[in-house]
Amino acid sequence: MSSSALSSCSSSQLLTSPTQIIGPPVAPARKKRPKSFILMSLSTNRPLYEEEWFHGVLPREEVVRLLNNDGDFLVRETIRNEESQIVLSVCWNGHKHFIVQTTADGHFRFEGPPFPSIQELIMHQYQSELPVTVKSGAILRRAICRERWELSNDDVVLLEKIGRGNFGDVYKAKLKSTKQDVAVKTCRMTLPDEQKRKFLQEGRILKQYDHPNIVKLIGICVQKQPIMIVMELVPGGSLLNYLRKNSNALTTRQQMGMCRDAAAGMRYLESKNCIHRDLAARNCLVDFENQVKISDFGMSREEEEYIVSDGMKQIPVKWTAPEALNFGKYTSLCDVWSYGILMWEIFSKGDTPYSGMSNSRARERIDAGYRMPAPENTPPEMYRLMLKCWAAEAESRPHFDEIYNVVDALIIRLDNNH
Repeated sequence: MSSSALSSCSSSQLLTSPTQIIGPPVAPARKKRPKSFILMSLSTNRPLYEEEWFHGVLPREEVVRLLNNDGDFLVRETIRNEESQIVLSVCWNGHKHFIVQTTADGHFRFEGPPFPSIQELIMHQYQSELPVTVKSGAILRRAICRERWELSNDDVVLLEKIGRGNFGDVYKAKLKSTKQDVAVKTCRMTLPDEQKRKFLQEGRILKQYDHPNIVKLIGICVQKQPIMIVMELVPGGSLLNYLRKNSNALTTRQQMGMCRDAAAGMRYLESKNCIHRDLAARNCLVDFENQVKISDFGMSREEEEYIVSDGMKQIPVKWTAPEALNFGKYTSLCDVWSYGILMWEIFSKGDTPYSGMSNSRARERIDAGYRMPAPENTPPEMYRLMLKCWAAEAESRPHFDEIYNVVDALIIRLDNNH
């Protein structure tokens, strides 16, 4: 068995792989590392949160996703009964989680001898190749480092509150390292782990995407509470507020451009098999050039189709396709229905869909065949596209690739006529 290095990941490692694994594959020959290296690792006296294999308050579900091979391990923090506990998580015949015990004189141990620091305890377990506990048999082989999108909480300076999300407040902030202005979503410390996992799901989905019409993820902060998602700051704010504030100044060409931007972003998501589930003007952002970016991926799923089974909690009824409301069946064509509502919001300059109707009344009317009339001054071709998006049968709706091409062609024709 090899004894691979338990040290901080190099910068090159951090840039090449989403899940950092220290050391070469396990080999039968056992090589001892030079003593000087071990002493150097232990003599740094840096705080635990600076160790690359310490993952802060990352929830257990996220941790399990990172530990894939027997011997993979990391260290994290959990809060139980308002008390902080340090946990060693190891992949070994499934996943094992060991709470670091604190002795009366402030040392740290599992079943073996105590050590003055958690780093030394982990180093001992790693170097000795002894099981963490006799019962578990778990042996530490490879430290899994923080992913490159895990940022330090201390690198983020919150400046001012700019909104409120489902899980906590949203702030304008600055990154110390780059002086970049960013938007930060925070997760309330009092939420249960399940909610924190849902909060982080948005970050996990966003980190894979790179498109001018999708809000960019910069990183997540999980070293300590509160957990934060750091994203690009889109200066115009929510599209809904923008439409309402600028209702008198918006031109048809600008409105069509917004529809094209949203279609471009959704075409990209559809190509990635991502179902947004909450597409609406309130969940889009707009920058100073009127460019629209899709945001708020808190309800997203990365599947071509799935059935929701947890009731109808938090579902935006007036934006949601009938088959999703009636049967819990979600596909990308449900997002197409929502896109039709978004188009209506854009051309109504921020009006509320099905105004004056309750959610249940709107559902009844839609199931009976009712569709909203075109907002004033909507180009007829754009309204025809809305109606196609609202086809009762999902298979009759256009995909986002077709939607984008239709809107793009209409804009080109409008530009040529001027």
